[in-house]
Amino acid sequence: MPSSPPLRVVQWATGAVGRYSLRNVITRPEFDLAGVLVYDPDKVGQDAGTLVGLPEAGIVCTDDVDEILALDADCVLHMPLPASYFGGDQQTDVETICALLAAGKNVITTTGFVYPKCYGPGVVERLEAACRTGGSSLHGTGINPGFMSDLLPLALTGLSSRVDHIYVRETSDFRGHPSRQIVVDLFGFTRSAKDYTAAVRPFRAFQRSLFAESVQFVAENLNVVLDGVDESDEFELATEEFEISAGLVRVDTVCASRWTFTGLVRGRPFMTVECVYKADATKVHRWSEPGFSIHIEGIPQMTLSVGEISHGLAGAAAHAVNSVAAVCAAPPGIHTALDLPLATGRGTVRIA
Repeated sequence: MPSSPPLRVVQWATGAVGRYSLRNVITRPEFDLAGVLVYDPDKVGQDAGTLVGLPEAGIVCTDDVDEILALDADCVLHMPLPASYFGGDQQTDVETICALLAAGKNVITTTGFVYPKCYGPGVVERLEAACRTGGSSLHGTGINPGFMSDLLPLALTGLSSRVDHIYVRETSDFRGHPSRQIVVDLFGFTRSAKDYTAAVRPFRAFQRSLFAESVQFVAENLNVVLDGVDESDEFELATEEFEISAGLVRVDTVCASRWTFTGLVRGRPFMTVECVYKADATKVHRWSEPGFSIHIEGIPQMTLSVGEISHGLAGAAAHAVNSVAAVCAAPPGIHTALDLPLATGRGTVRIA
């Protein structure tokens, strides 16, 4: 029986997550790299393979959106920084994704959209209209949200006869993260308390919308109607000076933050997602150690712990790449994680 032709894939953005994704696309035989969209002027004109330390791939990176829209491609792996980083808002990402969908390209994004219904009927209709126009599909995924705070808790509730409260905790260590855009500009580490408070405002809005998607997604799939989703956040200041990959953390600058997102039913928490981010977990001892934990209160009570994932960015990229075949095979429309076969690493195993 003849094998299917490779799926033509576009890599949109080549930041920390996008580079892992691009390596996957280039090295896996089931994919054919169709194009690469970059934001950094220094990357324009570079060969895609060379950009990620691989042999030349024969595809030149471009910053021309119209060129990408005109390509013949099955899927776009959409992995830019959130629009709030560039001074925009979530609608900017909606416009980009709609343009890609209307051009006939399936889109897998790591900018959210795990549960677009969370943004209201207007956004959903725009996305669905673009899918109808292009005969294409949209899927939002990643590692958290996209797996740890939504897909995995729902899978565990398959063992439950009663669910009272779902608690998800993520603690991430950023000491080895090389991107100042992420660590400093987005998360606010190395900033003074005053600068952090001002700079984090757009990121707070992004975080709230992102994790509200997960909480709403889980609740609605368990037939629970939430009153709303509360958000709170706090930060920690460094008591000593230390170096991380993204820069120098000085005394009295922000070195960690803790965010909680709680879905409420009649004033009581039904689901809580806690996210702790540390500039260096060996230097910041407040809050939990790196890793993931899911606790379900009910009958039975369950706790699942995942030790620190050594390359969380690689995991986020891989979950998106592993979804390409399923999204391309799905009927046009918006697809959540429960609409698609579970993304696995099939085809990625290498035996020495």
